[in-house]
Amino acid sequence: MGIVRLGKIHLRWCRNCNVPVLEAETCGRCGGSTEQVDLTPPGDVRPAFAGNLRLLRDIVDRQFGESSGTVLFPEGKIVLMNKIPALDRMDEVIVDGKVAGTLRYDIGRGWKFLLRMSGARAIQDRITRGFVVVDDGAVDAIANKGLNLMAPGAVEIDENLRVGDEVVLLTNERKAIATGAARMSAEEIRNSPKGLAVKTRWTGPPEQNRSASESRSWTDAIEANSETMRQRVEEAKDFIGNVTRKHGLPTVVSFSGGKDSLASLLLCIEAGLHFPILFLDTGLEFPETVQHVEEVARKYNLELIAEKAPEDAFFGNLGFFGPPGRDYRWCCKTNKLGPAVKMIMNRFPDGVLSFIGQRRYESEQRSEKPRVWRNPWTPGQVGASPIQDWTALHIWLYIFSKGEDYNEWYEKGLDRIGCYLCPASDLAELELVEKECGNYSRWRRYLEEYASSRGFSEMWIDLALWRWKVVPESIKEEIGRIGLAKGISVSEKASGEVPIERGKGLALHLQEGFSPCVRGYSIEGAFDRELDLDRVSNLLGIVGDVELNMDEGWCLVNDIRVFKEGVLVAKGRDPEEIKRKVEDVRKAVVKAMECAGCGVCVARCDQGALTLQKDRIRVLTTKCKHCGRCIEPCPAVSFGDSAFEF
Repeated sequence: MGIVRLGKIHLRWCRNCNVPVLEAETCGRCGGSTEQVDLTPPGDVRPAFAGNLRLLRDIVDRQFGESSGTVLFPEGKIVLMNKIPALDRMDEVIVDGKVAGTLRYDIGRGWKFLLRMSGARAIQDRITRGFVVVDDGAVDAIANKGLNLMAPGAVEIDENLRVGDEVVLLTNERKAIATGAARMSAEEIRNSPKGLAVKTRWTGPPEQNRSASESRSWTDAIEANSETMRQRVEEAKDFIGNVTRKHGLPTVVSFSGGKDSLASLLLCIEAGLHFPILFLDTGLEFPETVQHVEEVARKYNLELIAEKAPEDAFFGNLGFFGPPGRDYRWCCKTNKLGPAVKMIMNRFPDGVLSFIGQRRYESEQRSEKPRVWRNPWTPGQVGASPIQDWTALHIWLYIFSKGEDYNEWYEKGLDRIGCYLCPASDLAELELVEKECGNYSRWRRYLEEYASSRGFSEMWIDLALWRWKVVPESIKEEIGRIGLAKGISVSEKASGEVPIERGKGLALHLQEGFSPCVRGYSIEGAFDRELDLDRVSNLLGIVGDVELNMDEGWCLVNDIRVFKEGVLVAKGRDPEEIKRKVEDVRKAVVKAMECAGCGVCVARCDQGALTLQKDRIRVLTTKCKHCGRCIEPCPAVSFGDSAFEF
């Protein structure tokens, strides 16, 4: 995985106070100097909450022996996590100002903790599993030259050691000199006169454990960062005031129930501006998220402007679109964008300024966005982010300093809050959500029915391969490497391919080429089912003037004739022009027949020529100018199984 740099890494550490310090070279608590913490970019560090700490301790205990997890991550110490690029999920874990190790989720195998030297030294006196004691003659080569352990160099071995286990190499005095992975089992090491026993990853000379013993709290960290956070808060408050005055629009705070939008809301309140809260309930929210939003609105006596996606916006559209994917996010339009457009048009027809909890450290896409922008999907909305350049730790220090309650899912172990079945989730996150969220059972049942109808095994669900329409090669390779590829689906066993399914939307099958009969270019095609001619002829108005003949069962637009039974005929002299026109007609027909009623396109029309009637889009022909801007974005057009190529 490539390194992702989204901004400067701000994390430093005060050794005197044993607390994290952001940005400043001097600790705000003791006045001492601070040191840069060596992290993998992007460096969006966050606290390890109760759920994270339970997981960490359990895994370390399982790998290295009872109580070793509590020794490494004791009560009363600040532990941080830094999410880094990985095939699924991986976090560097920081304690005492150093990376103690990496928590990694392996597809098909689960969690593993990869110790670094500071972590190994912290538990070297407690290790009862996952260890190999090294012959004195091999210590220098391993500790100081970074060499691997060969089988003859092992003196004592954990009897249960297996190939692939994480290992700590110890001297006879039980001092850690390396960490790595076993290449042989305990029995193989004992019986082999040669061969690689342990592949080392991190090495270092034997030392005493130098972990700080004094307890520290987040109150200490807040004090150490007081001046940095004061400057950050003041700048954000000035930004909020300046943007509000400049735009002169009705103003709201978009509140999702997550930490970033909570911080933006608190900053607006601290600036003396009590804006209404704008909350979009996608229908796929955690119940705790909805409850949290309502509690915050009540606590600060703020108007709550809420819009909920239609009851069947997601599950009702699965029959057409199939499961959403990272490369196939139709649900964002039906459950988020459509309701958002509707809410803003109804409440703020002349425009609205929305303060949004967007941060550059969240993703490469957001790192490239400006701090103030106009939303291309919802005309009239201006977005602004007071926290654009804050890291997650800036956010948490601010929330902790305010003594504010936050979404309880952070304590359970999630680092981001969204829809409970979001395809952008890691497999590790989905495993936690399925365990802790009762709503997930309905999604699981749907996936089981979907998989069964297509001959996919349960492994297809367990590995969450529904998260893609085109599964990445890296995922396919990993599944093959661990020997699970053949168990993915019954129908795909022979080829070893990961199943890729599409919804069963309206499809257009075409034949095209030069036609001697018309002395020009012709295209003949057929949609795969009969069309509702009234609906189709109405929507074709978005691409041109329509002639309708209900008696004969056809309509004509831009010299392209569409018949009730699904036949399409186009003729002309210029092949490229005809292809373009046919594509526009195809999109309009699909839009007419597969409309999900999301309303996204309504806001795209500045003529007021679109309206929703009985959850279907209709064109007011007297107002339509045939500009075609409303064809997309449209989930039916973008995500239905209707695309074709010439």
